[in-house]
Amino acid sequence: MTEQTAQVSVRILDKEYQVACPAHERTNLLDSAEILNAKMREIRDGGRIVGLDRIAVMAALNMANDLIHANARDQELEGGISERLKIISDRVDNVLSHSKQLDL
Repeated sequence: MTEQTAQVSVRILDKEYQVACPAHERTNLLDSAEILNAKMREIRDGGRIVGLDRIAVMAALNMANDLIHANARDQELEGGISERLKIISDRVDNVLSHSKQLDL
């Protein structure tokens, strides 16, 4: 079974791009283009970096850095949740063990 492909037009820094993507990813692509466009505008409007390619590289580096920080936060949260689940599991085991002893 073949997956349907959508041709999507996105505008980044006033330049139009045609991008093909799986049809079910169309909304995500448009959202991604909007985020990229905003980041590139922010960098361009800062006035310190000139040239579309340099602006694109700086935007990519900034977004990659944001992703690294988000992944680190996710791992911290997962570690905390795993630790809490272990504590809860141990407590449940202790209660069940104590309950079995009372039944005897």
